[in-house]
Parts: sequence; C-alpha cells; structure tokens
Amino acid sequence: MSLELLRERLHDRANILSAPATRWLARTGVTPDGVTIAGLVLSAAAAACLAGGALRGAGVVWLIGSALDLLDGALARHSGMAARKGAFLDSSLDRISEGLVLTAAVYHFAAAHAEAVAAISAYALLASFMVSYTRARAEALGANCKTGLATRAERVVLIGAGLLFNLLAPAITLLAILATVTTVQRLLSVRSRLSDLEETSAE
Repeated sequence: MSLELLRERLHDRANILSAPATRWLARTGVTPDGVTIAGLVLSAAAAACLAGGALRGAGVVWLIGSALDLLDGALARHSGMAARKGAFLDSSLDRISEGLVLTAAVYHFAAAHAEAVAAISAYALLASFMVSYTRARAEALGANCKTGLATRAERVVLIGAGLLFNLLAPAITLLAILATVTTVQRLLSVRSRLSDLEETSAE
C-alpha cells in the first residue's frame, strides 16, 4: 500500500470518527470559517504556552487546535458551504498556526541557551513552509503533488508528541529532516510530472 493511499484511508477513518462532532457543530450554526479561526486562536495559545515553558500544556492545546483543521472541512461539506475561499483561508491559517508554534520553539530553545536546537527549529520552520509551498506551486501549474514523508498531518503529530512527552528537540530535528526530504521528493516528482505534461501538450 502506498503512503498516499494509507493517508487517504486514515483521513476517511478520521472523518467517520469526527462525524458526530461535525453534526453537532452544524446544529449550533457555527461556520466552517469560524472553526478555522478558532483553530488559529488555539495554535496561538499553544505557542504562548510553549514560549512560557509549559510544554505539555502547549501539546494539549496544539493537538486540540489541529483537530479543528479536520472539522472545518468536514463541516463545510456537511453544511453545503464548501467554497474555494474557505479552502484558501484554511490553508493560509494552517501555515500561520505552524509558524507560530515553531517560532515559539525557536524562542524556547534560545532562552534556554540551546542555540543549536534553536537554529534547527528555525530551519524546520523554513523546511515546513517549503513542503506546503511546493504543493501549492505545483497545483497552480496543474500538477498533482501529495507525495512525501512529512505532510501537515505528520508534522502536527511530531510537534504534538514532542511537546507532550518533553521530547521537543528530537521531534523538531526529525521534522526538519523529514521536511527536507519531502521537499526534495516533491521537487523531483513535480519536475517529472510537468515534463510529462509539456510533452503531452507538444504532441
């Protein structure tokens, strides 16, 4: 089974498990954009907890906020409110959420005089953004791009586990490595697909 297919199956299972919460949110009248914004607020709170040294608290809040990222899309589909502007807001705020937490990690390690890990955290932020950018740019050019080891789901789990189990330094180091590998994977994959598309157009 390919990694992409496994992710799709896990995502489908998560949607099934979250269906009761989705229906409840629909009854309350909460909008998908409202859920997306609430996720950003919780991510900012997680970043504040991390900057203050409360790693486990940050982990709990981060994972709850990240769970809302699953609910906003499901709510949009359930309520018939799915729209490109909502998807754009969701993906944009996802980048901000991840950026806030990784920036807080840079501050946390710098304050602890762990300069090397602070630098790795800063690089992890760049590498994570590159994973998202390569997909966005590829899809804008008409190429599908979901390959790679460190999609947002994996990055969320890595950060959350690192915070909850007080293993943030190794978790972020692993994230930096996997995000770099994913970026390279996507660069190679998309270049190949774009070459195929250009050859097909020429024919």
